[in-house]
Amino acid sequence: MRRDPWQRRPAWARQRGRGRVPAVLSVLAVLTAGLLAFHRAVPNSVGRPGSLLEAFLPWLGLVVVVLLVLALLCRSATALLALLLPVAAWTHLFGGLLVPEAGPGPHDLVVVQHNVSDENPDPAGTARVLADAGPDLIALEELVPPALAVYERILAPRYPHHAVRGTVGLWSKHPLTDARPVDIKPRSITGSWNRGLRAVVHTPHGDIAAYVAHLPSVRVGAGGLASARRDESAGLLGRAVAAERLSPVVLLGDLNGTVDDRGLAPLTSRLNTAERGFAFSFPAVFPVARIDQVMAREATVGHIRTLPATAGDHLPVVARVTLD
Repeated sequence: MRRDPWQRRPAWARQRGRGRVPAVLSVLAVLTAGLLAFHRAVPNSVGRPGSLLEAFLPWLGLVVVVLLVLALLCRSATALLALLLPVAAWTHLFGGLLVPEAGPGPHDLVVVQHNVSDENPDPAGTARVLADAGPDLIALEELVPPALAVYERILAPRYPHHAVRGTVGLWSKHPLTDARPVDIKPRSITGSWNRGLRAVVHTPHGDIAAYVAHLPSVRVGAGGLASARRDESAGLLGRAVAAERLSPVVLLGDLNGTVDDRGLAPLTSRLNTAERGFAFSFPAVFPVARIDQVMAREATVGHIRTLPATAGDHLPVVARVTLD
């Protein structure tokens, strides 16, 4: 008599397949679904575990894959059924990001965002990579002399209009006016620190307010996620955007947080984020999160993707913004 293939299981699964292992897999599946669906319920007090979870939220999909493999190995219908919960939760949160890029529209702007690194050994090569993407706007952070002069020289032929305030800058194919710094400095920083810029871009489709920002870095240590300065700076930037009278508004920057991170809620509650694409941008050697963002008000951020690596420690991101 042939043996039922459903019964051909590993020894550990044969011993426990009808008991502990399927139950554990089912519980883990439900917990994973809960973290995906109710990540805002995870507290964000000591160590900011909520923000830490949200920084890597899409990667819970890998947990689902591992649980699926184990459920198949132990031939557990119960565990497979339980896995429908995290699959549904992940698809609800991130499935739309997998939709292919739509074709360009008549009122689109292409924008590039890149933290070029203040230790970049090849600013000229970096500038060429960004310009070769042919965007309308290029936002850069960590601009320091003498590299700044190199970016200005290389980008000037195709981007004759630019504004730099502190260590952030904006290059444009279209005229810029009313460029000024935006104060997003946390109170605990006492030295010179200018990482915010606002300018008006006069596009063929009308004027837009463009913001470039570089929020403070976060650190992960034994005490959890240290993001107080980043969160305070995000609040200041959010208030500046809320007070902006011109629309549309486009924000480009290294925000040192993902769009799921509640620390960026002062921005994500006021601005649209990318509808399609993951575009993990940091660290460049093995990107695990997109902390380089393109957001907009009264405009739609369509597909976002990364460009080829430069000599910086972030990957550049490029997005198409449709003006409403």
